[in-house]
Amino acid sequence: MGDLSWLTARPVAHRGLHDAARGIIENAGPAMDAAIAAGYAIELDLQASADGEAMVFHDFTLDRLTDARGPLAARPAAELGAIVFRGTGDPILTLPQLLERVAGRVPLVIEIKSTFAGDTRLAARATDLVAAYKGPAALMSFDPQMLEAVRARAPAVARGIVAERHYGPEWPDIGPSRGFVLANMLHWPRSRFQFVNYRVADLDQPAVRLLRAVGMPVLAWTVRTPDQRARAARLADQIVFEGFRP
Repeated sequence: MGDLSWLTARPVAHRGLHDAARGIIENAGPAMDAAIAAGYAIELDLQASADGEAMVFHDFTLDRLTDARGPLAARPAAELGAIVFRGTGDPILTLPQLLERVAGRVPLVIEIKSTFAGDTRLAARATDLVAAYKGPAALMSFDPQMLEAVRARAPAVARGIVAERHYGPEWPDIGPSRGFVLANMLHWPRSRFQFVNYRVADLDQPAVRLLRAVGMPVLAWTVRTPDQRARAARLADQIVFEGFRP
């Protein structure tokens, strides 16, 4: 594992330094600009367009954040790029546009969204882009299969697992046995993740403590309150935060 000290050197702004009350929307360009201006690292999300481009967007559907409706994956990148975040003139960015905008000024921690259906095309596209990027950047996912794809395609690209202790009804495709593997990160022999991004409320999980004890970097998501920040200070190496400025 290469030097990942850059990964924990500064707080990580969750989906950029967004503030909807000021018209700065998560994963939009101004949220990235605000994080850069404040000197924070940036966490962002990727979804795949119908034609295979990596789009900077969290949800599987467009409904919550735009006036468009339906699944993001049903539309090509050019059409998605013409859609703006509701109440703004800010378009949905592609990952190439985002990388050009950030230009290596702050670290990027990029989450590959997945339906756990075995489709690794988004992981492949993101890996190719990050491998060619001239700045600190890592890929991560809740789905260890995405990390396997990253490792196979470009072993030098930093990769991390996102996880939590319980995988309940909000994870309809993950049963108890698979949830146990994910919560305890028992897929490491296959995924070979190099850092952990774990739910802040669950940081006392024995697997997290063990990995941190042997030197693996641990991030805590998503820190929003003073109590969560204090907990992360004890049990993690850095925070992924929103709603305040550390």
